[in-house]
Amino acid sequence: MRTYVQRVGSWLCLLAGLMWSVAANADDGYRLWLKYDLIKDAGLRTAYASQAGFIQVTGRSGILASAAGELQAGLQGLLGKPVPVVSSGSKTGGIVLTVSQAVALPNAEGYQLTQQGGNVVISAKTEAGVLYGAFALLRHLQTRQPLRNLPQSSSPKVRYRMLNHWDNVNGTIERGYAGGTLWKWYELPETVDPRYRDYARANASLGINGSVLNNVNASARFMTAEYLQKVAAIANVFRAYGIRVYLSVYFPAPKVVGGLKTSDPLDPQVKAWWTDKVAEIYKLIPDFGGFLVKANSEGEPGPQDYGRTHADGANMLAEALGDHDGIVLWRSFVYKADPKGDRFKAAYEEFKPLDGQFHKKVIVQVKNGPIDFQVREPFSPLFGAMDRTPLAMEFQITQEYLGFATHSVFEAPLFKECLDSDTWQKGKGSTVAKVIDGSVGNYTLSAMAGVANTGSDRNWTGNPMGQANWYAFGRLTWDHTLASETLAREWVNMTLTTEPKAAQAITDMMLRSREIYVDYTNPLGLHHIMGYGIHYGPEPWLDRAPRPDWRHTYYHRADSIGVGFDRTASGSNALSQYKPEVQAQWNNPESCPLPYLLWFHHVAWTKKLPTGRTLWDEICTRYYTGADAVGWMQQQWAQAKPAIDPELYADVAGRLATQHREAIWWRDACVLYFQTFAKRPIPAPFRQPDRTLEDVKRLVDIYQMR
Repeated sequence: MRTYVQRVGSWLCLLAGLMWSVAANADDGYRLWLKYDLIKDAGLRTAYASQAGFIQVTGRSGILASAAGELQAGLQGLLGKPVPVVSSGSKTGGIVLTVSQAVALPNAEGYQLTQQGGNVVISAKTEAGVLYGAFALLRHLQTRQPLRNLPQSSSPKVRYRMLNHWDNVNGTIERGYAGGTLWKWYELPETVDPRYRDYARANASLGINGSVLNNVNASARFMTAEYLQKVAAIANVFRAYGIRVYLSVYFPAPKVVGGLKTSDPLDPQVKAWWTDKVAEIYKLIPDFGGFLVKANSEGEPGPQDYGRTHADGANMLAEALGDHDGIVLWRSFVYKADPKGDRFKAAYEEFKPLDGQFHKKVIVQVKNGPIDFQVREPFSPLFGAMDRTPLAMEFQITQEYLGFATHSVFEAPLFKECLDSDTWQKGKGSTVAKVIDGSVGNYTLSAMAGVANTGSDRNWTGNPMGQANWYAFGRLTWDHTLASETLAREWVNMTLTTEPKAAQAITDMMLRSREIYVDYTNPLGLHHIMGYGIHYGPEPWLDRAPRPDWRHTYYHRADSIGVGFDRTASGSNALSQYKPEVQAQWNNPESCPLPYLLWFHHVAWTKKLPTGRTLWDEICTRYYTGADAVGWMQQQWAQAKPAIDPELYADVAGRLATQHREAIWWRDACVLYFQTFAKRPIPAPFRQPDRTLEDVKRLVDIYQMR
């Protein structure tokens, strides 16, 4: 036990040096939501302290040490006094950590928080469950909830809860807006950055249990012995927090790395190469999670290069995993360059015929919508169509289409909008969330992935408000029933302030931010009209690109009559990929909800909408009021100024000022461009923009460096 306590003490010294010294310096955002600052309310501190006099733990594993250490550091910070760790005793007024198979929970990673014999008891069937319970108790205290609210129990609804990092070996991040990669590949494995531990802690606090370390546009280097040693060094850090590492696969690796003549998934030598590679990986990383694959998509090679199917490629990798506890996540993001087709339909057309053909270790990973992480998309039709295949959700946390790290957009409403949508796969109530958690199809495999927004910036996400999206995603992977308001309020209280008025002002701002962004960029179902290439700013006029479906005119189809993509039976008929009950929601332009109107219908500029305005007037109203609403966001943030750290306040205030200016840029670009088709005046009380369409186009050329 002395060795154990010494280990925890060393851990705490490291933790304090890295993360917890707070009094002397301004808040630079590094601590994320794990800010264990002293509770100012003396009465509340006393009440908490009466139940936190000691931490009792039995066992010496790395995960239990993490749980005890986190509690000790957190309680000392919140209560302002040391809390000892003990191995046994009959005292009361402490916190007891216990692993017990008698805990009545449906999932081994679940936890219970109860009051027994005068102590708060954190119990679970596994050590990982105890760790999650420890973080839950700290969250309870950070958000100033009374301990009388116990007992509390919770189990994850999804088995594999992971971040996907689009990080490259050269240190860059595809669609990354917070600096370079966290992973210092050139220094590994000899030098292990202490930040890896802090990253793992933050994820574990949310219940995230997996991390794909490299870009889906993968490098074959990750299958070399040199890089596997580097990956193993990171895995060694993550293990103490219950986090497993995964790798994205470059499908031709047997040729590129192994020197084979082919990478055909049905070739015996290829199969043998992958089997040997899996054995090599698990020898280095016994808890390796498995593979993520992007194949035959956007130029990435895959099994179709050899006349094989996606199922052939995925199943070959699954068979190579053998008896190892690993999985294959095979992405469904595929689309052909078809000028007469509809990219909306592509994933369904390729994967629906393969339903039921995938190995038991394979999960097909589907983006939330059918195009590509747009500001608003209908849920992918695959979620209602794959009756015999487990599907994983892929959300994008990084703000590729949501203004990078410049614009403040809280993504929980976007995530919830998709998760709560009813697919009708097995009748009413078959929501997307219940499809991916396995309850609709009765699957044991379930997964939810988010494309990470982390980077080497000191505050992790560039824009401090972007931390809330990492937080919300993680919490939803654990429990997809949580409300957006709950997530926003938790994050604000844990990260920014517990002062009631300030917290309410920021929460209100966050909850409206996504809809405001939609209004000043892509209202009424407009989509894919952002800047070409880098995907920043407006460029609805783009009609030249190497592929037809990279042209923005392909999506909005504006003409003298109206605007929007007809996906009904009279158009591309993409709607037919949904169940009849879903089709009925969107099929009729008279009853189609306005947020999806132009996703499914080409609507006349003069069409009268339920708002009482014509389509043209409604589009203009959305663009103008959306841009003005960013001014409201600035006011909300200003209200909270006295309660926010000055450095952090100034950072966000500056970004909101930029967001306001760029919202007006979006407004002017889009109304001026679409006005060339509608040939109607800007409706009162809004003014015609001061600049011309050519002025705005020149500004876009500057951003695009053209």
